[in-house]
Amino acid sequence: MVVIRLSRGGSKHRPFYNIVVTDKRIRRDGRFIERLGFYNPTARGGEEMLRVAQDRLTYWRGVGAQASPTVERILKGAPAAGATAAVAAPAAA
Repeated sequence: MVVIRLSRGGSKHRPFYNIVVTDKRIRRDGRFIERLGFYNPTARGGEEMLRVAQDRLTYWRGVGAQASPTVERILKGAPAAGATAAVAAPAAA
């Protein structure tokens, strides 16, 4: 089964999670199929707390991927502005 879940990164006491699509049998921080975005629970000030590629999330749910309960909770509680598309235009220099 394919699942959408969190993969932990960051240092001690400063967690940072990638929202990934992976096979259920793979370990938490192991190989994944696609990275959909990130969740930063310790974001402060102007830092971005959540970014999700909504089009890819919709695609994976459409083909049967199940989101973990934690990912469901994060996405449900996310403000519409916080869950923006992961595609950003590069800054002109």
